[in-house]
Amino acid sequence: MNSLTTVRAGAYLHHLHILSPDPDRLAHFYGEAIDMVVSRHDAKTWLCSGPGRCLLISEGPAKSLAYGAYACRDLEGLQDIRTRAEKEGLQPRIFDGPFFAKGAFSVCDPDGNVIVFGFSEDGPAKGRGLKAPLQHLTLTTRNVNVLEKFYTDKLGFAVSDRVVNEKGELMTCFMRSNHEHHTLAFFCKDVQGMDHHSYEAGDWNTIRDWCDRLAEHKIQLMWGPGRHGPGNNLFVFIEDPDGNWVEISAELEIIYDRPVKEWPHAERTLNLWGRAIMRA
Repeated sequence: MNSLTTVRAGAYLHHLHILSPDPDRLAHFYGEAIDMVVSRHDAKTWLCSGPGRCLLISEGPAKSLAYGAYACRDLEGLQDIRTRAEKEGLQPRIFDGPFFAKGAFSVCDPDGNVIVFGFSEDGPAKGRGLKAPLQHLTLTTRNVNVLEKFYTDKLGFAVSDRVVNEKGELMTCFMRSNHEHHTLAFFCKDVQGMDHHSYEAGDWNTIRDWCDRLAEHKIQLMWGPGRHGPGNNLFVFIEDPDGNWVEISAELEIIYDRPVKEWPHAERTLNLWGRAIMRA
């Protein structure tokens, strides 16, 4: 079996289900900030949707992920990931949720994060609004090595870049499930959970348009504009009412075949242009 099973399946981040102590407030924030239509999915859950982006929000602890959902290019790729997960002893569970056709399943990583794989007959979410499809999820962990090994060895993600400190310890791992530099990443931190999720605007002018929209809604940038080293992407960050970080990115590196790069754990790695917000 090819070691890059998930990459071969062309999996992309389709939607997230996040928790909040005030789901109503959070859903309407995303409606304004990230230009999405807000509606009731069911009695307990809000749905926020726009072109290529979709969030489900329900009640629970702040800054918590219910699950992250990746869609495969076709049913064959989905079955390949499931077969590998079964052979690796992950005991994939049937996932009966919205947006995915029959056959979707979930696995749980060593930190307890639930990751769903499925096939969307309709493709990415549809809707009006500025361009910025949901693109990657970044989690915090006490042991980046363990999660890297899980996602590469058990599911067939590929490592794009690593960030290493002066002691040689792995601080950050950027992983991909397709040709985009990263669709999943892990930062070393004392607290496990969500660090941020990101939307890909595509180009510099669209980031400008997003910043103008945020200004109209009196939402200030917390970081950026800047350019990351790993991924070479432009970025701006905002913070939602629960303290989740939200990135709007552009020009993320596309990878077809290159060795893994190693970066120093330093400000310039996180922001080639200036000051950085260090995670650890």
